[in-house]
Amino acid sequence: MQTITKVHKVAAFTAGEEGGNPAGVMIRAALPEEPAMQRIATEMGYSETVFAAPHEDGWRVRYFSPDGEIAFCGHATIALGAVLAQQNGDGIFPLTTNHARVTVEGRRQDRGATAALQSPPTSSSPASPALVQEALALFGYRLSDLDDRIPPAVANGGVHHLVLALNSRDRLRAMQYKLDAGRSLMQRYGLTTISLVHAETPQRFHARNPFASSGVYEDPATGAAAAALAGYLRDLDWPHGGAIDIIQGEDMGAPCHLQVQIPDQPGSSIRVSGNARMIGD
Repeated sequence: MQTITKVHKVAAFTAGEEGGNPAGVMIRAALPEEPAMQRIATEMGYSETVFAAPHEDGWRVRYFSPDGEIAFCGHATIALGAVLAQQNGDGIFPLTTNHARVTVEGRRQDRGATAALQSPPTSSSPASPALVQEALALFGYRLSDLDDRIPPAVANGGVHHLVLALNSRDRLRAMQYKLDAGRSLMQRYGLTTISLVHAETPQRFHARNPFASSGVYEDPATGAAAAALAGYLRDLDWPHGGAIDIIQGEDMGAPCHLQVQIPDQPGSSIRVSGNARMIGD
């Protein structure tokens, strides 16, 4: 089993040869000290850098944004799966996070890899009226902009996300907000991102994910939010047919494609998969 000390750069959830959300991946025999991980993540400047070390039957992992540690990150997990497959061959790799046991499957391809994560268990609950009003004010939206088929909710697939479903792709495209105000709102309510989505069809969604809680205006692809959304749709009895596609990053010029499989069992793990491309390796 190989270990490395370099930081791999991987674009996760790419749309063909384009786009993707870049993440840093460092694999070592033992995890660095926490201040070192934070320093490396800050120097990388990506929304997430994942650190992994061999542990029991798999890998111990921790995720850091430039501003601090995050409990779980989907796109960095996909990036990790791609690197593990490149180093150790195709397979399913057990991961131990700070709060859960998950897996990532990596399969090599000519110009990168495909990877699929299994999220922590999911849950959802209605968003409070106060949170909804503050979030709408943050983005300059109105109640009439919301899709009443998908009521506002706080959904969890490893971390908390506020889900706001918009009834217009144009309103989603027009998303803007002030970073400091977004950070304050997310930190006060314990949110990792706000998941803004539009249902083009019951199985095709467009999404944008402000990540102001860690000082990132927007992520072009957010696997943890995709898992949380899918779990919430299952709780709603949404006609997802067992799978949804999420198109994200288009409005940032970094198109991303997330494929999500939704089993019937309430609260069970969600499978989120996509392509990954090595950057500069």
